[in-house]
Amino acid sequence: MQVLVVKDYQEMSRKAAELFRTRMQDKSSLVLGLATGSTPVGTYQELIQMVEKGELSFEKTTAFNLDEYCGLGSDHRQSYARFMQDQLFQSVDIQTGRTFIPNGMEEDVQEECANYDALIEKHGGIDLQLLGIGGNGHIGFNEPDKSLSAGTHEVQLDERTIQANSRFFNSMDEVPKRALTMGMGSILKAKEILLLASGANKAEAVAGLLSGKITTDNPASFLQVHPKVTVIIDRELADCLEEEKIA
Repeated sequence: MQVLVVKDYQEMSRKAAELFRTRMQDKSSLVLGLATGSTPVGTYQELIQMVEKGELSFEKTTAFNLDEYCGLGSDHRQSYARFMQDQLFQSVDIQTGRTFIPNGMEEDVQEECANYDALIEKHGGIDLQLLGIGGNGHIGFNEPDKSLSAGTHEVQLDERTIQANSRFFNSMDEVPKRALTMGMGSILKAKEILLLASGANKAEAVAGLLSGKITTDNPASFLQVHPKVTVIIDRELADCLEEEKIA
């Protein structure tokens, strides 16, 4: 696992976008695993600028998103399908038929999850998976638990996650309590993983990721078994880790 410490969120986003550009230039038909939330927004903005400058093309790229809220359709303003359209897809030259997100409105959840994993396999697996990390160590919506699911599945969101996501909704009551998410096995099948984290509020989770201990109490810690992971953190977060002699 390679850990890069950068000055701030802006530099973290730029470094992440540069890694995307390198991989996409090496393989134009790259299969991407994409994340939502506030962390990757800066990276997506950097990628859009690269496309606008003619430095990058998504034309032959395929994208699979990590997760989606249950009960929110793709037209809902807080759905992750809508998020991806607003933050990336509508501003780059990716083909609509090459973007995939779990369907949070599907009644047969087990079939939807199985079909999603099968679709990823059909496209040859994910080449580069982008991840953020929750304050409790969740990646995607794989929450701390006694056990973790391997494949895409439905999950009950942790109260801490619900509270963190409430800033995007008018009230706590509106925040979905369940979601569909790629499982830890799905994520670990990616050929390369890039995790981004910034700010002191992520220190506990990242400390667990880098501790050397693998535990379902911190799902991100399972990334330690993957052969090709890059973690980019900002100086504020790194300073918190250094106090604990972790980074």
